Order: sequence, then C-alpha cells, then structure tokens
Amino acid sequence: MSKVTVVAGDADSDAIDKLLPDYPPLVQVILAGGSGTRLWPVSREQFPKQLIDVIGNQTLLQATMGRMAGFSSAWDVAADPVIVCGAEHYFATYEQAREIGVNARIVAEPARRDTAPALTLAALAACADGQDAILVAMPADHVIANLDALHHAIDIAAHHAQAGSIATLGIPPDRADTGFGYIRLGSEIGNGARHIERFIEKPAAELAAQYVESGNYWWNSGLVVVRSSVWLSAVERFQPEIHAACIQAYRGAKKSDECVVPEAAEFLRSPSDSIDYAVMEQLGKPDSPFAGVVVPLEAGWSDLGSWDAVWQAMEKDECGNASNGRVLFEGASATYARSDGGRLLACVGTHNLIVIETDDAVLVADRSHVQEIRSLVSRIKRDKSPEADAHRKVRRPWGFYDSIDHGDRFQVKRIVVMPGARLSLQMHHHRAEHWVVVSGTALVTRGDEQFLLGENESTYIPIGIRHRLENPGRVPLQIIEVQSGAYLGEDDIVRFDDKYGRCG
Repeated sequence: MSKVTVVAGDADSDAIDKLLPDYPPLVQVILAGGSGTRLWPVSREQFPKQLIDVIGNQTLLQATMGRMAGFSSAWDVAADPVIVCGAEHYFATYEQAREIGVNARIVAEPARRDTAPALTLAALAACADGQDAILVAMPADHVIANLDALHHAIDIAAHHAQAGSIATLGIPPDRADTGFGYIRLGSEIGNGARHIERFIEKPAAELAAQYVESGNYWWNSGLVVVRSSVWLSAVERFQPEIHAACIQAYRGAKKSDECVVPEAAEFLRSPSDSIDYAVMEQLGKPDSPFAGVVVPLEAGWSDLGSWDAVWQAMEKDECGNASNGRVLFEGASATYARSDGGRLLACVGTHNLIVIETDDAVLVADRSHVQEIRSLVSRIKRDKSPEADAHRKVRRPWGFYDSIDHGDRFQVKRIVVMPGARLSLQMHHHRAEHWVVVSGTALVTRGDEQFLLGENESTYIPIGIRHRLENPGRVPLQIIEVQSGAYLGEDDIVRFDDKYGRCG
C-alpha cells in the first residue's frame, strides 16, 4: 500500500490521508484549450481545430476521448476523462462527448492561460476525492494511428510516474522538422526509456537537421504522465504564482458531476505558461528534485499543428494529393485541398500547395510556408475582421445560426433551434428583429405575450423588448431572422434568464 504524502493545495483536504493501492488509477486528461490558428480558415477562435473533423469522421477531440479504450494492464483506467477547455467551448465540448457516449468531467477555464495552469486544474479535479491518480495528459489535436503502441508506452511511463518521476512520450524523428520541440536524451533506464537531459523549443532548420543526424534527440509529443501530487508539487516549486492562482480558483469553483468552473478572478491572476516552459525544462537542471523520463512512442503520431502536417497524415493518390470535400485534381501533385463550403474546388497543375475553401474565406499557401499562417491570422485580428473569430455558421448550445447576408444597418440569419431547446430571455439596445418560421413550430415570448408560430408565420421584435425563441416540437425549428438597426454586433445581447447559464 502507498499513502498520499503530497497533494498540494487539494481543495478537499479531508480525504488526503486516504490509503491507496500500489497501482493508483490512471485518469485521462485531455487538454482542449488551443485556438489552432495555423489551421485557419477551418479553425477559428470560437470553433478551434479540436472540435473539427480534420481527418476521418470524428472530430480530433472525439478521437482523443477514445484513445484509452481497450487499455489492458495492471492499471485501473478511470471511465470518465477530465477535459480542460475554454468556457466559450464548453457546450460544444459537452455535446461532442455526449454524441459518442462519453461522460466527461469538463473543467471550463474562464480565460486562456496555456497548458501549465490547465493541467494544474485537471490535477486538482482528478485528486479531489483523495486518490493520488496518475494523470495521462494528452493534447486534443493529435493523430495516433497505433493505439496498442500508445498503450504500451503509457504503461511504461505510468510505472515511472508511480515512482515519482515526471514522464513524457518522445517521438523518434524521421526528418528534420522545425515545427516540433526536441528532447535531448540522457542515460538509458530500461524498456527504451531515457532520462531527460534537456528540452529545446522549435529549432532552426540547420539545427534540427543536426539533432536528427546525431540520434540523441526525440520530438516532444506533449503527452505527459505524472502523479497528481507530483505535478502539483512541481508547479508549486517552479511556478508558485500559477500554483497559488489555480488553488484559489479551484477552491472557489462552481462544481457539478459534469463540470468545474474555476473562480474567474482568481484564475486570471495566474501567469500564462506552457507545461514545457513551466516545468519540463526545469527537470534536467542540477537543483531539480524531480526526475524527468522520456519513453519512446512509435505509433504513427502527428500533432496536426499545420496544414502540411494534415497532408502528411492523410492518404494520398498516386501523385501525392490529398483532399476533403468536393475536390478535383487535374495535373496536380503534392497538393492538399479541402472544400468546407460545399462548392466544387478544382486544382489544375498545382504543386506543393495548400488550398482551403470555407463559406467566407479561401486560403492558398505554399506547403513550405504554412507556419506563417499564424502571423496572417494575427493581421486579420488587428484589422478586426470577423473571419478570425467565427465561421459564417456559428454553433450555440441550442442549435446554430448561419449569417446569410449583411450590409449597412441590416443582417439576415438562418436560425435552427433543436427540439426542446430555447434561446435565452434577452433584449437588444440597438436592433429590432423580424422572425419568419420556415419549418417547425416556434414558441415566442415577446414582452408580456407568449404565442405559437407555425410555418410561413412571422412576428416582429422591437428594440428594447424582452423576448425569447423556443422549440416545443419534435423536429428542428428553422426561422429566418432579419435584423435592422444602427449596431448589429453579437455583444448587443442582455440576458435575463438562460438554461445554459450564460447570464452575465
């Protein structure tokens, strides 16, 4: 038997002294807080890449949720993963888990603070019942082809974590790539594992080539295996401000079986830092009390950090082309094309290109320049263009809306409300709305009135009037909304009541 000796700052400290079995449970932690700017225009701030089916029929997040299925060893794997995501992505994350039958516990961050605070919150959530669980932390935007190989590597890493080490999985490189961080290998431990000597952030091309040629470096996968108590102790030592902010934010959190919402003001005090910078880079230093271990992972891994990485991971035709959606190639080679807007995308004589089409944007890029998309998106944000933030089709917990047309003082949307769902009770200071029911039945609240609208019926919502739209039927409700007024931004919404907790 082993005993929890350190669970730094555990919010439920009365359970800390609980005795634990020799094999503590493994808890899958999915880090799903990224923005995925290098996969623009498919990935946007409000709907980032982990929520999108980049490869295959499942989204990257859903594929990650299934990554521990079938894990067979002495370890007891917790049935419900912990998912850390931004509060703005909570409902989409919840729905995607529900679609595949996963009862995830979601930690909804009030703001982005990178992966170190995210894993700290996950550690607090995982050990809240007194169990010093071993966290198997994995980003939500990876592709792994061979799950058996992944499970084998996690099994080895978990034994090192059980003994108090901080373990990560390293990818033996097959090419010099400047898009990955590198781990300098230390002495051998057994089962292919090595001590961590040093972390190196994304190097220049010449240096990356030297690393690969030397054979002393592996790519940093970002997958971390560590005891909850060890991670919390390491953060407390190396990043005390992150530790203190996360402890206070978790103590003041709103908690349910499905969701943890950390206290916003406390969490905002946390510095923003990655797992690598905050902790992993400290492990090889002489004064570090924590051992770092890297276990090799050869499982068809890709982090899908760019459109070139997507092309690398996909099946290709005899000319090296890969595609999604309605795409035709004629005399093209080494091209990746994706049509998300439903239009036919034709590539003639293209070579080494990325061509991405959505409803509101088109990207054409040389595959060797895909890392520059991040700076392009920064320019779009500086110009305050909407294409950086959201798609034309915007998902909401009650359904979605599609911005069909807009101009000076008007905007037209197609709104779809799922059966049993309802929008918040709200009002607008600057716009009036006309609603026309296309299909289904609408229950409308307008001021003190409440009435039903059927197909081809309509109503008018004046400026400043409280109103709500509901779908009491069994089929999706579809309406056309015409907005008119001096200002039509989404921030002109005052909510008075909302079943999804978005008031205020």
